Amino acid sequence: MGYFQAKIESLRLALEALFSNKKRAILTTLGIIIGIIAVTTTMTASNGLGNKFKENAAAIGSDVFYVDRTPWIFNGNFFQFRNRPEITYKQGVRLAEKLPEALVIPYTSSGLDLKYRSETMESSPVIGTTENQTIVINAFPEYGRFITRYDIQYKKNVCVIGSEIKDKLFRDVDPVNKYLKIGRYKFLVVGVMEKRGSASFFGGPNFDRQVFIPVTAFTKYYGDNNRSFEIAVKAPDQDTMEEFKFKVIGEMRKIRGLSPRDSDDFALNSLTTLTNAYNQIMGTIVLIGMVITSISLFVGAIGVMNIMFVSVTERTREIGIRKAIGATKKIILSQFLYEASVICLLGGLIGLLLSYAIAMLINQFLMPATLSLQIVAISLIVSVVVGLVSGIVPALKAAGLNPIDALHYE
Repeated sequence: MGYFQAKIESLRLALEALFSNKKRAILTTLGIIIGIIAVTTTMTASNGLGNKFKENAAAIGSDVFYVDRTPWIFNGNFFQFRNRPEITYKQGVRLAEKLPEALVIPYTSSGLDLKYRSETMESSPVIGTTENQTIVINAFPEYGRFITRYDIQYKKNVCVIGSEIKDKLFRDVDPVNKYLKIGRYKFLVVGVMEKRGSASFFGGPNFDRQVFIPVTAFTKYYGDNNRSFEIAVKAPDQDTMEEFKFKVIGEMRKIRGLSPRDSDDFALNSLTTLTNAYNQIMGTIVLIGMVITSISLFVGAIGVMNIMFVSVTERTREIGIRKAIGATKKIILSQFLYEASVICLLGGLIGLLLSYAIAMLINQFLMPATLSLQIVAISLIVSVVVGLVSGIVPALKAAGLNPIDALHYE
């Protein structure tokens, strides 16, 4: 019981010393506050970017391969890919015939102007695709319907629009069964996609500005000569994706007429491609961010240490009196360590409150980010550790004072 009483007494004295000079306490905690804000904001932003990436990655699909003329991430010189022949719609159809166990979707896109009555939108992504597009992107019409096999077979002039197109062009008018001019041709709107947001933060598309039309209507009106298609291939089983990948490559090599000695003149992209690149980039960014925030915490710790040295000097006689009436070195040491820890913990709590407000702004205007319990716990632990590290030297100095010399200190 005496042990806990001594600890409580040390904590009480630390709090009294802290609040006896409020201006000094505020100035001392300021460096810790800034450091904790930097730490929590870096970690919150990192989590927010991760959440945003996962949201956008859902449109790609974890079990989907994308056969394209070039890789999404260039590991070498782009010029080695520029002379590759285009992937055609017919090649996509042939690949679908060769892989009956999979879902194969040849599609292409182009930026075209949209017009409804007097309202216009410039360079919206118009995607020529099949009825299975919704399965790949895991998104469906909010109301109305999507493209059907019938629309594909008979090259029907129908389209499904994104929510932003509905809001900007049709406003309060129900767009279903209204005609939308895409480029020079009119298409009947048969559905409106659910709101999906934008991947522009990562250089991707705004999904809510997209228009989907039958791929056959796309080639009919906008041509397929010198136009590169992309082929989405949804694997029949996610557990055997690696084996299925080699089957896709083998069939594409046959379709492209490559000999065993020829290198692939196409690329097979997947979510893993982007995930690996994202992890490398974010790892570097977080590392740099943590180095910078560590510097700010180090500066804050130096400030706490200086104030603690001043506090030891000012209270030398007090230390002498306490030692004279029986206080041990351990008790004096604990008192000043508690004081330094309380200063830093108080700074950490204030920093967390400000960080919570910053996290709310990030979540509101930039990306889905929250101040998680894990980040809160790490911040509080860091605050206490900084307090212990910055207070140990002044505390040792206080504990090592000679009581006689301390009592005669003026």
